[in-house]
Order: sequence, then structure tokens, then C-alpha cells
Amino acid sequence: MYEFIKGEITEINPAYIVVETGGIGYSIKISLNTYSKLNKEKTTKVLIHQLVREDAHLLFGFAEDAERELFRSLISVNGVGANTAIMMLSSLSPDEIISAISTDNVNILKSIKGIGAKTAQRIIIDLKDKLGKFAETGQILTSGDNTIRNESLSALVMLGFAKKDAEKTLDKILNENPGLTVESVIKHALKRL
Repeated sequence: MYEFIKGEITEINPAYIVVETGGIGYSIKISLNTYSKLNKEKTTKVLIHQLVREDAHLLFGFAEDAERELFRSLISVNGVGANTAIMMLSSLSPDEIISAISTDNVNILKSIKGIGAKTAQRIIIDLKDKLGKFAETGQILTSGDNTIRNESLSALVMLGFAKKDAEKTLDKILNENPGLTVESVIKHALKRL
């Protein structure tokens, strides 16, 4: 998995960027938000999300980690693919998307091309608990926190706890005590569940 690609911008337009590094040009799909941040640059460091399919290896690029984490949250929703998530991030800023989800604003999400009423409602239902606190704190969990959260969640579900209850408890613990190890998070969760 690629974390980032750093190099010279050889081509950029609102849909994709080509970054040359080590004699190889990487074509990376980007959102309008990322385009506006990288448009005037000669060299860049693009954060990457790699998607591997049977017929293609696709790279999606982001100027900021918060946007990449929101993208990853969006594609975790059933019915929202990578291209739809990029379309959402091109239509609205990450803050606007988080705000729409946390305030149950289906109409804002429906205004995005490719998002119907059912998909908008599914996005809100699936992500409201995850993203609601981001609107308040203005931060998105780092990938390290997500790894700890996911491993802890798996362990708690295997122990027989309901996934929804475990998710809420883990989110509270990680919000209150960032930087805990997986073992510490599980111990805290077991006391609260």
C-alpha cells in the first residue's frame, strides 16, 4: 500500500494529477479541493489511497490527511464507490460534508451528482456517529488511531459484545485518551461494557 508520492507535478487538471518521481509518472485521481491546493505548485507530496481491482490499480490523491480519512469513511458506506466519494469531495468541502452528515441534511448530500435519497440517508446513518464528533472537534482520527480502533473492535466483537455498543465505547475511549495501545483500549472498554 502506498502512503504518499512525492515528486514533480508534470500535469494537473481538476480530475487528476501526474506526479513524476524516480522516472515514473503516477496518474492520480484527485478532488477539486486537492486541485485547488496543488494547482500552483511545481513539486508536491500527495497522500495516496490505493484501490486494487481485477482490471485496474487506481490511485486517489489528497493534499491533506483529513480529506483522505473522510474519503475512506465515505467508501466504507455500502453503495458509495471511490468515484462517488471523489465526486462528493469535489462538490463540497470536507467540512460541509461532515456538517451535512452530523445535522442529517439529506438535501445537501442529494445535491451531489450520483447521490440519491437512499444513498444520502445510508451515508448519514452509517457515518453520523463516526463523523459527528469531527464536526465538534474539527479533527479526524489518524490512521494509527483507526488501526487501534479496528483491532480493538474486532477483539470485542469476538468476545461477544454488540458491534454498535463496542464502536460507541471505543470512540469515547479514543477521544478521551488518544495514544493508548490496543491492549489498554480493550481493558478500558471491558470496564465500560
